[in-house]
Amino acid sequence: MTELGLIQQITDSFTLDGYWELFSLVRNSVITAAVLGLMGGVIGVFIMLRRTALVVHGIAEISFAGAALALLAGVDVVAGSALGAVAAALLIGVLSLKDKDVGGVTAVLMPFGLGLGILFLSLYQGRSANRFGLLTGQIVGVDDMQTRTLVTGAVLITIVLVLIWRPLMFASVDPQLAAARGVRVGTLAIVFMILLGVAVAMSVQVVGALLVLSLLVVPSAAALKVSVSPLSVVLLSMSFALIAAVGGIMLAITGTVPISPYITTISFLIYLICL
Repeated sequence: MTELGLIQQITDSFTLDGYWELFSLVRNSVITAAVLGLMGGVIGVFIMLRRTALVVHGIAEISFAGAALALLAGVDVVAGSALGAVAAALLIGVLSLKDKDVGGVTAVLMPFGLGLGILFLSLYQGRSANRFGLLTGQIVGVDDMQTRTLVTGAVLITIVLVLIWRPLMFASVDPQLAAARGVRVGTLAIVFMILLGVAVAMSVQVVGALLVLSLLVVPSAAALKVSVSPLSVVLLSMSFALIAAVGGIMLAITGTVPISPYITTISFLIYLICL
């Protein structure tokens, strides 16, 4: 197919017929994506300052393994994803305290988690759409209960981050000086990893295990390109993540392309503009 033909096919897939009727059907998705985007913007700042972007991807892959195991066992996939993510975050955090090389520890665990996920999916005999959803997200399918759970989790994570903001910021910027001043750097690292694990597990529901960086890392990376003020970076990061998450859904319901490519493309364009 020629480029012109491909463009025409994509254009033809968009339609505004009954847009607001469709929008009402994904209202839960929009609310959830908005709240998770705001949370991702906040925690993403610390991810960048602590240079743990690779950790996000590692946790996501092990979260994917937990979700795949839950799918195979016929239990709640979101719970399986959360348990896998928290276990991965704790394991990376504890091993990093001994190894002092969080990137190396993550790189060791990532293929292990991905291999387990592939194994569990290969044993699953159900619908292939369920398998695909673990990798690319399934935010359109969230019900009222899942919306309340995800929103509550995002709010709690944000509250905890606000409560430990000053010592965590100090430990993230200069851990040696923070430790010398009496800040419990190791404890903060473990607490942050737990929060990160839960945040990753929830974000996986939006963009999937393979694309979670677009919601937790890219908005903050973009914000850091245009500002050095802590408050400005946080506000910009939250705004960018909100635009990408909600904008992705708003665009996706006009056509037949899944939500994830829209979210990742918007995030990438924001980053390019800031760069």
